[in-house]
Amino acid sequence: MIKNSFILFLLLGVISAGWSQKNHTLSGIISAASSNETLIGVNVLVPQLNAGAVTNEYGFYSITLPEGEHNIQISFIGFNSVSNTINLTENTKLNFSLEEATETLDEIIIEENIEKLSIRKPQMSVNALTASTIKQIPVVFGEADVIKSILLLPGVTSAGEGASGFNVRGGAVDQNLILLDEAIIFNSSHLFGFFSVFNPDAIKDLKLYKGGIPARYGGRVSSVLDIYQKEGNSKEFHANGGIGAIASRLLVEGPIVKDKSAFLIGGRASYAHLFLPLFDLDNKAYFYDLNAKLNYKLNENNNFYLSGYFGRDLFSVNESFVNVYGNATINLRWNHIFSDKLFSNLSLIYSDYYYGLELDFVGFQYDSGIRNFNLKYDFQHYLNNDLKLSYGINNIYYRFNPATIEPNRPDSGIVPSQLTHKFANEFAAYIEAEQDITSNLTLRYGLRLSHFTRLGQDSFSRYADDNPLIYNDNLKIYQPATPSEIDINTGTLATYTNLEPRASLSYTLNNSSSIKASYNRMAQYLHLISNTNSPTPLDVYAPSGPYLKPQLLDQYALGYFKELADGDYSIESEVFYKDVQNRLDYRNGAQLIANDAIEGEVLVGKARAYGLEFLARKNEGDFTGWLAYTLSRSEQQTPGRLPGELGINDGNWYASAYDKTHDISAYLNYKASKKWNFNANFVFQTGQPTNYPVSQSSFQGLITSNYGMRNQERLPSYNRLDISATLTPSKNIDRRVKGEWVFSIYNVYNRMNAASINFRQNEDTGVNEAVKTSIFGILPSVTYNFKF
Repeated sequence: MIKNSFILFLLLGVISAGWSQKNHTLSGIISAASSNETLIGVNVLVPQLNAGAVTNEYGFYSITLPEGEHNIQISFIGFNSVSNTINLTENTKLNFSLEEATETLDEIIIEENIEKLSIRKPQMSVNALTASTIKQIPVVFGEADVIKSILLLPGVTSAGEGASGFNVRGGAVDQNLILLDEAIIFNSSHLFGFFSVFNPDAIKDLKLYKGGIPARYGGRVSSVLDIYQKEGNSKEFHANGGIGAIASRLLVEGPIVKDKSAFLIGGRASYAHLFLPLFDLDNKAYFYDLNAKLNYKLNENNNFYLSGYFGRDLFSVNESFVNVYGNATINLRWNHIFSDKLFSNLSLIYSDYYYGLELDFVGFQYDSGIRNFNLKYDFQHYLNNDLKLSYGINNIYYRFNPATIEPNRPDSGIVPSQLTHKFANEFAAYIEAEQDITSNLTLRYGLRLSHFTRLGQDSFSRYADDNPLIYNDNLKIYQPATPSEIDINTGTLATYTNLEPRASLSYTLNNSSSIKASYNRMAQYLHLISNTNSPTPLDVYAPSGPYLKPQLLDQYALGYFKELADGDYSIESEVFYKDVQNRLDYRNGAQLIANDAIEGEVLVGKARAYGLEFLARKNEGDFTGWLAYTLSRSEQQTPGRLPGELGINDGNWYASAYDKTHDISAYLNYKASKKWNFNANFVFQTGQPTNYPVSQSSFQGLITSNYGMRNQERLPSYNRLDISATLTPSKNIDRRVKGEWVFSIYNVYNRMNAASINFRQNEDTGVNEAVKTSIFGILPSVTYNFKF
């Protein structure tokens, strides 16, 4: 019924598209004049008709206008606006090259809803990062970091300093879909969360979708972080980079054939470990990564792109403990313009996440990972100015290696073992329409059909009554069941099909304010097996199957958006409610590492999150910045499956590990002069849920701690102030090599925020005491950025 309703809406839109006067279509590509880099999100406006369009991810625009003379205005942040008068008598292709407004080092700036056109668009709950100022945001070690920057936005938090990933609207880290040039990134962090895997110099565009997620995205139930890399300068050679306290970076780009093809290659590496021998430390901790891209323009209608990423982390302690992990991706894309109204992109993508651990004192090597092969074919169909269709297909094949264990020396005594490889396939097809119903009302509605197949494997455990987890009524605990049989060389194990409707609307109250609402259903077929608040590289992904059902999300959001003083200021406020079915929880004492029967360690429950987000921004002037506040709750419930079972926390709702009741962040940028720029940010968050002992027991001299209900306590609140100053020498203007110095202080007032609190018995007094572990105090740093 839902599917039929959406199809009817689409048909009505298509029919109405034909009832118009004689029109012609103006289309083309908009790029930067200095590099031929296509520009995403450029506004193409026709003021006299109150009509407009926005360029897509590859710089393509299409707008249908009545026959006659029109004034076309092109505007984009950081570039000079263009105004052209054209006499439209037929379908016309017109490309634009925009000149940069200022000559600055490539940086990153957070921008969202700063154009009036965005007030009309039904998209809500989205934040965008494009090339201009995040390098100015003070961060730990002075190394510009995209993930740390989005943590300053409403609804986005993390588990704390040194924690991997990020949490969106009370969701878990594994519920975020992270894409780099459309390739899936499974671990977004270097050095266990101190840095992100994204080189800021290589980023072209970044968007974070927290709600109202378009139908082209699927597979995760919390958010989508969609990042595009730069394409490379096909005009002339350029290089830029930075030298920091513990890491440096360099990016080079230039033409292969001028105005036809280009390359980009960028690398980063840390080197703090090189100084450890000076302190008689035989430990190592470093990372490196590489970004590369080639593009080739075959003709006006066909472009090819080949992009890749490779990153690795290494952490070792006296060579007896060695941990290596990282991501690798490669993507071949073909852009084809069928007509002035139909644009397509075909992508073939490979993504790999590898984790390796060597414990020399035990004598074994442990390897695990996940690979996927992805085929995507997406179309954008501009039927007219009031109706745009997006549709496509997506197929992902997964191969999971839970663990390979081998001896690392002949006398280790370790018996080689291989946990069963798992295989799965995820197919999706979608269609979505964005339609202007009236001059005030715009809708976006669509449907995604996802189909997941858990493919056969070498062996699979079956259980009596299909119950891999039994409840011991005497001990009041859950225990893994013993398999009743082992299937060998199985066929297809399970299939799941889900319809995922998406809908959002924007109702414009006037030229500067609007009300928006959205609903989206999403299905997630992969599960991160982890019972820590912050994922570690040792955690593994498991596919849905006979005993692990896919997570299903329903999210509702309502918002009010207002621009003040002609866009110099803006206010955004949203309320949201999320409900997730089939959320995994873990039995007490769960054994998750190198476990070939993970279904015997997990319970199935549900989760919910709800809250209010507020964002006030100052967009123009010497002082710019924002104030963000989030009031929210994130909870889980895992009731007993049968009468008499206790479940988790007696089956009551309890705070999830990602619950942060209050989250306040502020960012301020002050441009004092052409030479000096000052920045500051402040963060306050409610302490993270945790567990403290409520009593202790003693047996034959052995003292053990007893804990109460899960997540009933909290760490102390987290707060921090960071500042930075950027010096751009006035001599830069006449220099071929231009540079700037960034001086920053992280945690100015040296707040020792608690990463954890552990309890122990004082050896001298015998009294129990709490011990707080903190990651960072005050931390100054200096970075030199350059370009030529």
